[in-house]
Amino acid sequence: MPALPLDEAGKYVAAAYLVFVALLLIYVAIMASKLSRIEREVVELAEIVDAGEQTTPPARAKETVA
Repeated sequence: MPALPLDEAGKYVAAAYLVFVALLLIYVAIMASKLSRIEREVVELAEIVDAGEQTTPPARAKETVA
């Protein structure tokens, strides 16, 4: 004999799936927000590097005297 009758177990299984899907959606939302934040920072850093390259002359390699 099962621990729960099959007619009552269906409610618990459905609830468990709903909790799992809710946690999965929360995880995906957190990862998406982190990814968008990182993408914004990368774009900002690329703009800073581009602005720095435009204002400074190219660096020359120093010659070593032996």
